[in-house]
Amino acid sequence: MRKGSILYRAAKAATTRQQILALAADLASAEGVEGLTIGRLAAELRMSKTGIFAHFGSKEELQIATVNRAKEVFLEQVVKPALAEPRGVRRLQAMLAHWLKYVEQSIFRGGCFFAAASLEFDSRPGRVRDCVAALTKAWVDALRNEIAYAKAKKQIARGIVPAQLAFELHAFVQEANWAYKLHEDRSAFPRARRAITDRISSISRSSEQKLELKGSEP
Repeated sequence: MRKGSILYRAAKAATTRQQILALAADLASAEGVEGLTIGRLAAELRMSKTGIFAHFGSKEELQIATVNRAKEVFLEQVVKPALAEPRGVRRLQAMLAHWLKYVEQSIFRGGCFFAAASLEFDSRPGRVRDCVAALTKAWVDALRNEIAYAKAKKQIARGIVPAQLAFELHAFVQEANWAYKLHEDRSAFPRARRAITDRISSISRSSEQKLELKGSEP
């Protein structure tokens, strides 16, 4: 591919855009999506403001692209490895285990990107809020659907309400993220793992399903 060719320029532009969005998502997780500015990104990346602006066209488009970049990271770090597990309780446990790992390892400096973005935009109508809301709802729906599948396959107790259990399991991870980011309490992660393990074990219909999420004890 010649340096002056159209394909070369397109590839370079795509690489630059990904570099911008990687930094934007990391900054936004800690400082807020609304706080993203063309000037801040230009200074961090040692690029011109015009160069940054050319990739997005507006602050709102930058924000939405940043949210979608965070989605790609979440899919790679959490969803993709969980899909390697068989459907039902095993996959549900994997989804939660990889989600906790993603938060604990500080993939983003602000912890769970979507936990931070949800708090930031829950009362701010607009396209960015709609994007964050749709993605976070999709994750809760995925947890609920996996629980429903496990119930249909008689892996968990018949009386379990999938939406209720999804709410509880989601809350355990969110609490761990909050305790770690606000109080630097790393014991929140093994506590969350224990809570998830105990809750799933209490409703599982087979000892084979009573598996612990891997992690250190508090």
